[in-house]
Amino acid sequence: MAQGSPYPLFDRSRLRLKPLAERVHDVPVNQVLALDADVPAFDDSDFPKLVARIAVARKNKRPVILMMGAHVIKTGCSRVVIDMMERGYITHLAMNGACTIHDFEMALVGATSESVARYIQEGQFGLWRETGQIHDAIQLGYADGLGMGAAVGRAIEEGDFPHKDASVFAAAWRLKIPATVHVGIGYDIIHEHPQCDGAAHGETSYTDFLIFARTVEDLEGGVYLNFGTAVMGPEIYLKALAMARNVAHQEGRSIRHFTSAVFDLQDLPPDYRTAMPTIDAHYFYRPWKTILVRTVADGGESFYFKGYHQITLPNLRRRLIEAMGDPK
Repeated sequence: MAQGSPYPLFDRSRLRLKPLAERVHDVPVNQVLALDADVPAFDDSDFPKLVARIAVARKNKRPVILMMGAHVIKTGCSRVVIDMMERGYITHLAMNGACTIHDFEMALVGATSESVARYIQEGQFGLWRETGQIHDAIQLGYADGLGMGAAVGRAIEEGDFPHKDASVFAAAWRLKIPATVHVGIGYDIIHEHPQCDGAAHGETSYTDFLIFARTVEDLEGGVYLNFGTAVMGPEIYLKALAMARNVAHQEGRSIRHFTSAVFDLQDLPPDYRTAMPTIDAHYFYRPWKTILVRTVADGGESFYFKGYHQITLPNLRRRLIEAMGDPK
């Protein structure tokens, strides 16, 4: 894999992995929100507008992309996302590499997440035996030409996973909805594992990037939602949109009239649709400059909503059920 390197490599065979049974888990499966959970209302004057844009997009058979970080899973929103996919509200689910880990662990052992502060001190952070089974799924997907998201989803849906009902990847595979994973090598705990195959990770994630870019080609009249991913989400989206617009321009089409929304906890000013100066620290907050300003500057519409995922996502689902006239 790295033969010929002029520099010494870390010898992964020296690592010791422990079983997940010895880990203290921060998020058990009983903390995953039920669909009828009583959550506080989320009030924002622009929220009904976003709900209306999503409803129109789906009635017109335009895509609704949900791009999210792993905290959506860690805050118990998996079943909310699954239900939104089942109802057709979400047509593409895009995630970072950490989502595969938390979703996989939850489906396998009914718990996930660990204390970094606790386990980094003894060098045990991320080095858990059963989590490494994700590599088997990715290797099989690599051999079959699948993207990483489909590979993980297939493994969970078709394998012996006691809690697969809480898996967004299994649901996406079952529903035939693209679930794409966009990794950065070294970002995720499974990259520590001795059996990690960089070629398989790179190829399957790049396949997912091309799947994502193909979805973005159809974004005219659609909706792009970003939940809590401040780096991966905006950067992957920006490159995919550039590719899609390049081809659309050659074909005499445009990808300009769509809606984007960011859900996060940052304090943004009311005029967030205006570009900030480079001397302002907020300039470096990618969701603002990329999603809320630059990519909608020629005809799109953007929204920012500040709130916790376990409040905003269930409220978005509930409002969409009402708007679409669907049974609860």
